[in-house]
Amino acid sequence: MLIVKKHRHQQKLSASLVAIFLFFNTVSCRQNQPTTETTQAKNQIENSAKPQRFDGITITVAALDKPIGYGVERRAREFEKLTGAKINMATFPQKEVFPSMQREFANKTNKYDIVIFSPQWMADFVKPGYLEDLTTRVKADSQLQWDDIAPFFKDFTATYKGKVYAVPIDGDFHMVYYRTDLLEKAGIEPPRTWDDYLTIAKKFHGQDLNGDGKPDYGSCMAKRPNHINHQLIWSVGSAFIQSQGTQEGVFFDPETMKPLVNNAAFAKALDIYKETNKYAPPEELTLDITETRKVFLDGRCAMTVDWGDTGTLAIDPGISKIPNKVGALILPGSKEVLDRQTGKLIACNKIICPYSIDGVNHAPYGAIGGWVGGVNAAAQPKVKDASYALISYISQPAQSNVDVTIGITGFNPYRISQFTNRENWLKAGMQEAAVSNYLGGISVSLRNPNMVLDLRVPETTIYQREILDTALTNFLTDKITREAAMQQIEREWEKVTNQAGRDSQLQAYRDSLGIE
Repeated sequence: MLIVKKHRHQQKLSASLVAIFLFFNTVSCRQNQPTTETTQAKNQIENSAKPQRFDGITITVAALDKPIGYGVERRAREFEKLTGAKINMATFPQKEVFPSMQREFANKTNKYDIVIFSPQWMADFVKPGYLEDLTTRVKADSQLQWDDIAPFFKDFTATYKGKVYAVPIDGDFHMVYYRTDLLEKAGIEPPRTWDDYLTIAKKFHGQDLNGDGKPDYGSCMAKRPNHINHQLIWSVGSAFIQSQGTQEGVFFDPETMKPLVNNAAFAKALDIYKETNKYAPPEELTLDITETRKVFLDGRCAMTVDWGDTGTLAIDPGISKIPNKVGALILPGSKEVLDRQTGKLIACNKIICPYSIDGVNHAPYGAIGGWVGGVNAAAQPKVKDASYALISYISQPAQSNVDVTIGITGFNPYRISQFTNRENWLKAGMQEAAVSNYLGGISVSLRNPNMVLDLRVPETTIYQREILDTALTNFLTDKITREAAMQQIEREWEKVTNQAGRDSQLQAYRDSLGIE
């Protein structure tokens, strides 16, 4: 699994970052190694200056509309010119991406040759045989530079039960972003715990943070119903629930499949999540992620919780009013964690929280984990070749190391070279200190051995988006109590587990955590 050594907290990228990622590679999970290379895989080894031709071949790509779809199409049009292939894009809003892909796979229409999907859906797509096994191809593809992809993304988001079914094109997990100028002027350290986060949010709430004479906000989060509530709550709650490392899991007990949503730790997370409403825009419960980012980038929020996009959007002069005034930080932690036997919170110590940093347990949440590209297993052989070549082209360092510095692509860092080479970041307009802070915040999260893997079992969308998000929305709007919310989530999750088959769901959950 991930690193099993304890590391000190670092907020800035240093010269040791290269060594850190070399260490990542040393301890990355072993994958099944192919013994032979197919002719198709050999054909993928192409010199980037002379790409393979795919004249007369049409590829249809299914993806999220914005921003990921924009980033994919941007490179797809280049690929058309280089190879002669024709590429059709089918893009969908967030809530329709999974249903659209699942429906077409289940109906066997073979409408989509490539799916750009969330790793959360890996089990839904792999177990029925919808996705092509790409293990041999990626090992034979010298241009892809597979070993340059950081182990978290290579070994978890792209892999299922030791086989590669997708190629990463993005790296995603949640962090806190904060106004460096505001905190420095006030002499305040960035938040280490969620209590710190609330204290800082309360201090800045109601102040004029962007000089327009209007009161602004201490915290901004995208809490629109059926959007990302189900991800934000885990960003708050993970530090209270998981302390023993990645394999402990945060959603279910990995021995019984009992949901971990009706206990003192999840109750604490709900309380904190709801309290952030007090220091937020009055319309926060209707804001989506794009709207929330705009409020933050307009300089109207002291802090926010988001993916890596905010770091690069913040330097775009056409979007941001706070260039090079944004810091990135590992998600806040907790000094208390869940005792899974009693359901109560207990104080951290070196045994209970072995990876704690100065007594604080951090559990950075790999929300989504990063979008990946997979190939339809039912596509024609030549279409598979062209489809894989397109995904590889998008992910290759020559393209991706530039794309991750451009906020509107939706692509965030996932390759080792994207951390060790600062040239592209500086060319993009990010100042040296901002580069150190942004990449440092990401690296601290990635190398944390208590990293939380997003849920990857069949029916993930029902567990998370339908049941959890609905209960959260009702709780935030005072339609149900905290206790009622927890009971509802637990009850409905148990129903889904039993209907899908408890034993098979438990095995899928253990597989997703890498438990043998």
